Amino acid sequence: MPRPITISHRSAETVGPGRSWRPGPPSLGETGASFRLRAFGASAGQVGEAGPRALVAQHDGCAGYSLLELVFAAGIVVTVSGMAAPGLLSGLDDHRTAGAARYVSARMQRARMDAVMRSVEVAIQFTQTGSGYTYAAYRDGNHNGVRTRDIQTGADPPVGWAERLPDHFAAVDFGVQAGLPAVDGGAPPAGDPIRLGASNLASFSSNGTATSGSVYIRGRHAQYVVRLFGTTGKVRILKFDRAANQWKPL
Repeated sequence: MPRPITISHRSAETVGPGRSWRPGPPSLGETGASFRLRAFGASAGQVGEAGPRALVAQHDGCAGYSLLELVFAAGIVVTVSGMAAPGLLSGLDDHRTAGAARYVSARMQRARMDAVMRSVEVAIQFTQTGSGYTYAAYRDGNHNGVRTRDIQTGADPPVGWAERLPDHFAAVDFGVQAGLPAVDGGAPPAGDPIRLGASNLASFSSNGTATSGSVYIRGRHAQYVVRLFGTTGKVRILKFDRAANQWKPL
């Protein structure tokens, strides 16, 4: 009966008289294991001496961050964000308020253009409500000019619909900050943001002229004014610079 042959790469074993067997390359499984050990800087003997825990400890030290490092990084992010937040919010408020001033200016210019094209007087009425102000454009329907009484009776029909600034620009409405100086040498606005006379009408005639006056628009911190010039019907926007305590053109 033939003798059984044991194959091993660690030692040579005699197969038969005058014949010997030499080990071949290690198996794939052993090669992969040896490669992984070398990748973590540990030899087979080291792992055998320290056990599997040493290999796991070496692997854990090669990636990730400690809890102290994460807490320190989070603290830096929170600190920098807290320092930048006030400036960011102030800039956003100024951007919204400036946009609202441009929007009101565009509405006035459109009303003036409609008056010239229709050869009829068109006016924008600003009405105070419990929650702020609304504004809407009206057309002269009985050829005696746009009047508050004719608006109430329906003789002067609306052109479009009534609007509110906060519906288009959050936290922005018609208003006046305390202690504002006069614009272009006129009277200070005091507490009235609509300075267009008793009727609060910005009227535009068919020949391009308009009612002189000012409309003040404010956000949480920013303050703007829309100036309307009667002779030319042109509109001008100014911003109040709190640091310089003066109005500056936008």
